[in-house]
This record gives sequence, structure tokens and C-alpha cells, in this order.
Amino acid sequence: MASYRIRQYREQDYDAVRTLFARGILEHAPAGYRHILRSARAQLGLLVLFAAVRAAAGYWVLGLAAVALALAATWPVVRSFSTSYVQEALCTDLCDISTSYLRAPDSCFWVAEAGGSVVGMVAVTPAQDPAERGVALELKRMSVSKDYRGRGISKALCGEVLRFARARGYGAVVLSTSMVQVAAQRLYEGQGFKKVGTFSPSLLGSLLCFQIFHYRCDLPGGTA
Repeated sequence: MASYRIRQYREQDYDAVRTLFARGILEHAPAGYRHILRSARAQLGLLVLFAAVRAAAGYWVLGLAAVALALAATWPVVRSFSTSYVQEALCTDLCDISTSYLRAPDSCFWVAEAGGSVVGMVAVTPAQDPAERGVALELKRMSVSKDYRGRGISKALCGEVLRFARARGYGAVVLSTSMVQVAAQRLYEGQGFKKVGTFSPSLLGSLLCFQIFHYRCDLPGGTA
């Protein structure tokens, strides 16, 4: 098993971090697509579409063709959730990582390095939710290269965030992750996080049954 070390972000990590983040998010798009197709709402919609086209055209083959076109059209819509999220991050906090996380108060950014390459990353910043401001920090941008998963890197990165929050007297760490990131959910729950909320990122997300889970880990002794 290859060794690794956790260290603070440096400017020379910029391209590697942005690439790692984008790949990590985009790889979940197929899982999101499969999840949506398995939902009762999507299956009912496809059945209604098939029946309507078959009744109107009189041919079941045309009904199947309409379903196939609907499936093909759904994929880019689902993938757009991932691509738009990536583009927003790359144009905001990940555009100037040092300013966003190293020069901002109660914020930090770490990378996991193995074999001279960046193979993992995580950030922490004051919680965006006004109700959590001054009380909780937010874990963000967690990602580990596919080739280095299962080696404890994610757990180590999560531990850095929790220690950082405790050292500054915060009472909790919060985070958000999508419903299809099952491995991430298991990791966070193993580190003491509990699911405290669920929401859809948009009206379209709600229609497609795509949800974001909100997690919180209460820290003993926090005073902020």
C-alpha cells in the first residue's frame, strides 16, 4: 500500500486540485442517471409516454422509440447537474484557492500527496447557512483519486477538518453531499456525522427526484 501525507495546499497544486475535483464530481453522473431511472416517477412517465405514442401512432415500435429518445434526452440533463456544479466551483472558490481558504479566517485547504502527486483534497470554511454562522464550520470539496480510495485517505482528510474545528472552539462541522455519493455518506457517518436535512438543488432536481443530504457532526467542548 502506497504511503501518503496530508499537508496544506500550495500554489503549485492548483491545476491538480481543480482536475481532481472535476473528475470526482463528474464520475457520479452515471449513478445519478441510474437512480432517476429507477424512481417510480420516472418509470411511470416512461410508461405513459409509451402508451400515448402507441395509441396515437398505432405501432408499439414507435412507442419504444419514443421511450428510447426520452432516455437519451434525460442523460445530458442529469449530467448538467454535475457539470454546472463543477463550473460554478471552478469559477468561484476554486478559482483562487489561496484567497478563498488560506487567507480567509477560520478556513483552510489540505491535499493528500502520494508519490509526488496530489491524490486527495478537502477544505473547510465558515458555514454558509446563516443559522450556523459562528457555531459550525463547513467541510467542502472532499475528493480522493479513484486509484487511491480504500487506503484511509478520505478518513484522514475528514479528521483534519474535525481537528481544525475543535482547535478553534467550534461546536460542529456541517457538510452537504448528493444522494448518489453512497461511499461518502458511509465515510461521514463513520466519523460521527448525522443526516439532519434533505433538499433538492432546483425545481428540475425535485422533478427528477435528485436530492442533496445535509450532515452535521457535533463536537464535544465546542464554545464558538
